[in-house]
Amino acid sequence: MVTLADVARHAQVAQSTVHYVLSGKRPISEDTRRRVQHAIDELGYHPHAGARALASRRSSVLALVHPLRPELRLPMRMVLSVVTSARAHDHDVLLLTGDEGPQGMRRVARSALVDGFLLMDVELYDERVGVLRELGLPGVLIGVPAQTEGLTCVDLDFEAAAALCVDHLAELGHREVVLIGEAAEVYRRGSGFANRSLDGFTRRAAELGLAASHYTCDGSPEQVEAPLLAHPAATAFIVHNTLGLRPVLDALRTRGRAVGADVSVIALAPDEFGGASVTTVPLPSDEMGRRAVELLMAKLDGAPDAGAILLAPELSLRGSTAPA
Repeated sequence: MVTLADVARHAQVAQSTVHYVLSGKRPISEDTRRRVQHAIDELGYHPHAGARALASRRSSVLALVHPLRPELRLPMRMVLSVVTSARAHDHDVLLLTGDEGPQGMRRVARSALVDGFLLMDVELYDERVGVLRELGLPGVLIGVPAQTEGLTCVDLDFEAAAALCVDHLAELGHREVVLIGEAAEVYRRGSGFANRSLDGFTRRAAELGLAASHYTCDGSPEQVEAPLLAHPAATAFIVHNTLGLRPVLDALRTRGRAVGADVSVIALAPDEFGGASVTTVPLPSDEMGRRAVELLMAKLDGAPDAGAILLAPELSLRGSTAPA
């Protein structure tokens, strides 16, 4: 096994110099750094992870904190993007789930297991934000709380996304729009993405003078049917619910209403849930995961807080929307 001493001999420098090149704890001339790096590459030296962490005071692990709530599906593409992006920065990802959010954050911080935190499913008044400030470790939120001062957040602009859905339906001549949203519990606990979408929907519909209604939906047949029964003549639906999208489409077809002809449906959801036939304003899962990791790595290197970075929504037109 190649050792640090072997690298030092090959590069004709002291072992301490190799240590400083690896840890970055002291400035080293560019010529010396290149010689050490050449020796590392030529010998195939791989520093022991534990020793590297002690030397750099970094664990090379990021914590992804997501509660895995039953009423929401974990956006796996976003998680995959986080993991892939972290690996590109030589970091692994530790997933903290369930109710251990704040307690889990404190536990891994006390044990020096992670370098920083990525928080998902962010609420408007999220207890984890206070814990993040308390711990003093770098963190990035995939989501936007009510107050963003002293934070770094990245998210889809959900208010603009919902407004974009309303605009598209209004341009097609629809005068009544129905939003089938998330489960009631999602709004009650102050989930940022759901409440911001509802605000954008309500405000834009009022500005355009449209009749607008909102229904919560847990995906059960009763809650899928409720808005269809209450608005039998409605010609436009926005579905912001990954669990309810397919049941809503099936229920409309069962009632003899042809989606994309008699009635228009837009999904505010990841593209994989809309499939090839549903017009969507998709969640940019890949970009959000990648940007979050890049922002966290920048903070680990001393970058200041960036506030809220909102990604502009885009409309993916397919066959489920048509003129009224």
